[in-house]
Amino acid sequence: MTAAAITAVLADIGGTNTRVAQSRDGQLDAATVRRYRNADYAGLGAVLHHYVEETGIAPQAACVAVAGPVRDGAGKLTNIDWHIDRETVQEATGAGTVAVLNDLQAQGHALGRIAPDCLTELLPGTPASEQAARLVIGVGTGMNAAPVFRLDGRTLVPPGESGHITLPVQTEEELSLMRHIAARHGTPGVEDVLSGRGFERVYAWLCADRRQGTPKPAAEIMASMEAGDDPLAREAVAIFTRILGRVCGNLALITLPFGGIYLIGGVARHFGPYLLDCGFAEAFADKGRFSEFMGQFPVSLVTDDYAALTGCASHLTEQLEMRH
Repeated sequence: MTAAAITAVLADIGGTNTRVAQSRDGQLDAATVRRYRNADYAGLGAVLHHYVEETGIAPQAACVAVAGPVRDGAGKLTNIDWHIDRETVQEATGAGTVAVLNDLQAQGHALGRIAPDCLTELLPGTPASEQAARLVIGVGTGMNAAPVFRLDGRTLVPPGESGHITLPVQTEEELSLMRHIAARHGTPGVEDVLSGRGFERVYAWLCADRRQGTPKPAAEIMASMEAGDDPLAREAVAIFTRILGRVCGNLALITLPFGGIYLIGGVARHFGPYLLDCGFAEAFADKGRFSEFMGQFPVSLVTDDYAALTGCASHLTEQLEMRH
């Protein structure tokens, strides 16, 4: 059976909710997306079984994206005690072809299938071949990145855990921030700043350092930023933005994604309107004698909330096409 003739079940498994949908002829059907609270189910198998029964479908393939490390087709969620593997997915759906991906891998597989109106250009870069490497960087509840390679018509997205590399600091102020986080949470990784809770830690550090204000949730900090009624909120956004730019630049030099860097995730979307005004481009390019070199990398913001589901559909399509 070819990719153009199958119905597949797709799932994007987050720490709080799981979204399940269908693809037909290799295309995500957004009208079939349903959301389930993880706390209401014993595991992914129960969620998928419920969806299959509820919709009455008999899928030939299934692919799930997991918000946590995946190795040899098995993954474990970071925030809840769910173990996910191919056998669980196959048993719950009855599908003959099954895949388990990390969520950033799935979003990497979506590149090239995201609608233009869901992409916002931040930095133009320079034109590159269709075979050029790309890089997807997710900033949300956590942070991670994955390179995306094209080889002989196949998309390769190696897994990684970039959010847990050591936080790169360059100034005395940033060193003070790192010490503040380390004293409370252990040696900070990138995710300890570049995430929703990380942003809250930046603001809390500013309150302590400036001896003013009171720590508050990320949504309230961003509301203050928009209203312009809290100087600490703008300072926190600027610090977050500069570190994000620096980390993206570091990752760009490691993977050389001349095909583009794609920022994705809820926190990235919330910061989108402020990135260029708050120093992202300058921090991204601040690489000494390689600063001019950095101008080759296009950077875009992805606003497609279904990118992981689209990537799951794309990955299944490639898998099935390789068999025929």
